[in-house]
Amino acid sequence: MKCVIAWPVHYPNSSIFLSLSMPNRSLEEWLAVIETRHPNEIDLGLARVGQVWSSLKTQISTLSSPAFITVAGTNGKGSCVATMQAVLSAHGYSVGAFTSPHFLHYSERITINGVPASDAQIVTAFELIEDISGDISLTYFEFNALAALVIFCQQNLDAVLLEVGLGGELDAVNIIDADVAIVTSVDLDHQDWLGDTRSEIGRAKLGVARRNKPLLVGEPDLPHGFADRVVEIGADALFIGNDFRVLEDKNSSSFISHLVDDGLTQVIGPMNQCALLPENITLALQAVVSAGFSIDSDICCRAINSLSLIGRLQKVKYKGINVILDVAHNPAAARILRKNLPVVAGKTFAVASVLADKDWTGIVEQMAPSVDDWLIGQINDNQRALDARSLLKVVYTAQHKGRCYQSVENAFHQAIIEASSLDQVIVFGSFHTVSAVLRVMSKEG
Repeated sequence: MKCVIAWPVHYPNSSIFLSLSMPNRSLEEWLAVIETRHPNEIDLGLARVGQVWSSLKTQISTLSSPAFITVAGTNGKGSCVATMQAVLSAHGYSVGAFTSPHFLHYSERITINGVPASDAQIVTAFELIEDISGDISLTYFEFNALAALVIFCQQNLDAVLLEVGLGGELDAVNIIDADVAIVTSVDLDHQDWLGDTRSEIGRAKLGVARRNKPLLVGEPDLPHGFADRVVEIGADALFIGNDFRVLEDKNSSSFISHLVDDGLTQVIGPMNQCALLPENITLALQAVVSAGFSIDSDICCRAINSLSLIGRLQKVKYKGINVILDVAHNPAAARILRKNLPVVAGKTFAVASVLADKDWTGIVEQMAPSVDDWLIGQINDNQRALDARSLLKVVYTAQHKGRCYQSVENAFHQAIIEASSLDQVIVFGSFHTVSAVLRVMSKEG
């Protein structure tokens, strides 16, 4: 479904006006409601959310058709979306992006040309969804995805970028038939929902692909059965390292992206190495081209050379201490984080915590060679958080030094107290972990 609507929206069902005339909830009140509305936090499947979306579409008038690009993958989804948004905006295209989760404010999830949606826009979308859904129960994420689509339908957009929340095939954003689908990577994560093998996980992520539509694959090590499933789907697949590629110059810390456009090679670069991986940037550039947008190398380079993303190898200075923030929450992401850590003359302090469905042992194994001291903080804003003492036991089992604290904030404060200008503090393990530290920084400066 591709839709853009102009306000005011015509609601054929007059009962909607009755509901909207009731006292409005604030955004915070709405979020509190939808967080507890559905009996399960995660309830994969398209039946409920698809039914509501079908009804929502009858309430809106379409004016134009943006290109929909859906991004699935174990790691790298946010980097791809950020790159596509920056490149498209730099070329003058209007872009809507839906990502998750958020760091400091819910509106980060829904942006238009990089600007978060207003509370009023989000509340209006929630009100419409509430009225349309009736007795159909929706999860928090399903409400999020539908709200993003409703808001995007109010804008005259050239492209809409949708980041999958979990898996792909049964994720709420898959109610949209993507014009271009991306699978960034396939690794072990969310096994309780997606399966215990890379093959099962890869199959779930391939669910965003569509027959005769471009599918871009950034995973170089394809799991068993992945290629066969691509053939079954009938997608027009392009694979990184084969059909399009990135060439890195280690001497100059730059890279070049070789893209495919109607059988011809388009070269973008050289671009400076930044906090985002060259592979993810190249994947995003190929997606933009595959979606039919014309791009210029110089414009792309300027956009990417100034690109940064919160919580992805993000380097900041706090009270004179070098701090690196990264949402790495599985062993594969931890491996990438460790590979890209700066070499420092002093010590490396790790401030970390994870949710219960994460492979903490695998994360510790990946990070341990680069960490001198572990400070484990309790995540207090999510019931799925693992107990900090349990996390510390894993650190001890690996024969490493560590301590645990009642909160991530306390762990971070202690790390800053103990660190010197020669040291570095790395914060990782979860969006919740990074968010807690960002809140500390924003309050204290």
